[in-house]
Amino acid sequence: MGSKYTRGCCGWLIVALVAALVATAAMFAIMKRKPGGRHLKPLPVPGPPGAIDSKYGDALGVALQFFEVQKSGKLDNNKIPWRGDSALDDGKQAGLDLSKGMYDAGDHIKFTFPMAFTATVLSWSVLEYGDQMSAAKQLNPALNALKWITDFLINAHPSDNVFYIQVGDPDLDHNCWERPETMTEKRPLTQINKKSPGSDVAAEAAAAMAAASMVFKSINTSYSDELLQHAQKLFTFADTYRGLASDSYPKLQNYYNSTSDADELLWAASWLYHATGDQTYLNYVTVQNGQAYANWGKPTWFSWDDKLPGTQVLLSRLNFFGSKQISNAENEGLKNYRDTAEAVICGLLPDSPSATASRTAGGLVWISGWNSLQHATNAAFLAVVYSDYMLSSRTAAVQCGGRSFSPTDIRNFAASQLKDGSGSMSFNLCVMSCQANYILGDNPMKLSYLVGYGSSYPQQVHHRGASIPTDAKTGCKGFQYLHSPSPNPNVAMGALVGGPFQNDSFVDSRDNAVQTESSTYNSGTLVGLLSGLVTTSSVAQSFT
Repeated sequence: MGSKYTRGCCGWLIVALVAALVATAAMFAIMKRKPGGRHLKPLPVPGPPGAIDSKYGDALGVALQFFEVQKSGKLDNNKIPWRGDSALDDGKQAGLDLSKGMYDAGDHIKFTFPMAFTATVLSWSVLEYGDQMSAAKQLNPALNALKWITDFLINAHPSDNVFYIQVGDPDLDHNCWERPETMTEKRPLTQINKKSPGSDVAAEAAAAMAAASMVFKSINTSYSDELLQHAQKLFTFADTYRGLASDSYPKLQNYYNSTSDADELLWAASWLYHATGDQTYLNYVTVQNGQAYANWGKPTWFSWDDKLPGTQVLLSRLNFFGSKQISNAENEGLKNYRDTAEAVICGLLPDSPSATASRTAGGLVWISGWNSLQHATNAAFLAVVYSDYMLSSRTAAVQCGGRSFSPTDIRNFAASQLKDGSGSMSFNLCVMSCQANYILGDNPMKLSYLVGYGSSYPQQVHHRGASIPTDAKTGCKGFQYLHSPSPNPNVAMGALVGGPFQNDSFVDSRDNAVQTESSTYNSGTLVGLLSGLVTTSSVAQSFT
C-alpha cells in the first residue's frame, strides 16, 4: 500500500514538474515575442556597412532628387529635364549673390529658416550615415544638395551682425502661379540685424554651418573653416541680439512663425561644441541654460520650429560615447538631455506605458493635419539615430515605465502587416521602419507618399513648376494649371507630400495644399531616415 502511494506521489510530481516547465517555456516564449518583457543583453556592435536593402536604397535615390527639383540659381549639370535657371538676380540690389539656395515648397520664396534646418538635418544624416549613403551610391547627391544651401548661407551673411533671412515677397509670390524660370516679380530682401533681430533664424543658420563644417572637413578644408567661422559669428550675433524674426517682421507669422529662439540657441551651441570641442558651448547648453531652456523631462515633437528633441538626441551621443574634460555639472546636464531623449523614444513605442495615442489606425504617428508626415518622418529619424547610438555603445535597452526595449525593438518594432482575428489585414502600430514603410506605400491607401517611388504615388503635387508645361506662356496668372484635374505634366521626383488625414485618407488634388504640398525640410529628415535603414553599420563615436 505504501509502495502504491509512493508511486502515485511520484507520478503526480512528475506531471506537476512537466506542467511547470511547459508554463515556464510558454512564458519565456511570450516574453521573447513581446518587447519589454525580457532581460536584455547588449547586441553585437555592427561592423562596416552590410548588404543594401534595395527598397530603402531605391527610395533614398528618389528622395534626394527633390533637392535638384528645388534648386534656385544657375543649374550646372541639371538633372531635372523640366527645370532651368531661375532667380539669377537674387540679392543683386544689395550687391550680393543670393541666386543659390532652394525654394522651400511649391512656391518660389527662399525662406532661410526652413532652408537652414534642411541643411542641419542633411548634415547630421551625412555625419551619422555617410558610409551607408556611400555604400548605396547616394553620398555625392547629398553633398551636392548640402553645398547648394551652404553656399547661399555664406553669401547671406555679409557681415557679423547682418543676415538675410528671406528672398522674395510671399504675398506677391502667392498671387502668381508660374514656373520659377519665367517669374518677373520683384524679389525684395529681408535682413536681420542689431535693430531688427532674428535670433531664431541666425541660430539655426549657425547650427547648419557648424554641422556642415564637419561634413566638408575632410573634403575641402578651407570651405569647412569658412563655414565654421560664419557659424561662430552667427551664434554670437543670435545670442547677443535676442528676438524672433517674426516679431521683427510680423508678415513672417503667416509662414514660418517660430515659437521660441531658446531651442535654436541650444541646438546651435550643441553643434558648435561638436565642431570645435570648445567647452564654452557645452557649458552653455548644460550649466548656463539647460534648466531654463531645455524643458528637461518634457518630450516634444521635432520640427522646423522645435529643435529640442533633436538637441536631446544629439547631446545623448556625448553621454553614450563620452567626451573629454566634462565637469560633473555638465555631465549632469547631459544626463538630463539623454533622459529626455529616452522619453521621446518611449513615446514612439506602442507597447511603452508612455506611448503616444496620436496615431492613425494604419500605424502612422500623426500630430497635425497640415503636413502630417513631417512629425512621423522626423520622429522616426531620431529613433533610428538613437537606436544606432545604443548599438554602437553596446547599450542593451531603454527603460520605459519599467519595461525594456532593445535597439532592435526601436528600429523594427511591429514593422509588418498582421492579420486580425477576422483574417483581414490590419496595420500594426510601429516605429521607424514601419513609418518609412507607411510612407513608401504600406498604408491603407496603398499609395507611396514619396513621388516617383513605386507604382502608385500622388499625381497632383501642389507645386508650380511641376504643374505647368515647360512651353506654356502663363505670365503670372497660370492658375488654370493649379485648378486643372489633370496630372502634373512634370514629375516632382522625390517630393514627400504633406500626407494623410488622421483617418488615413488622402485626396490627391493640387488645390489640396494641406495634403499635396511638399517641402525640403521634410526631405532632409527623410534622407536621414532612409540612410539609416538602407543597411547597418556602427556610428562613429565622434564627428571629428
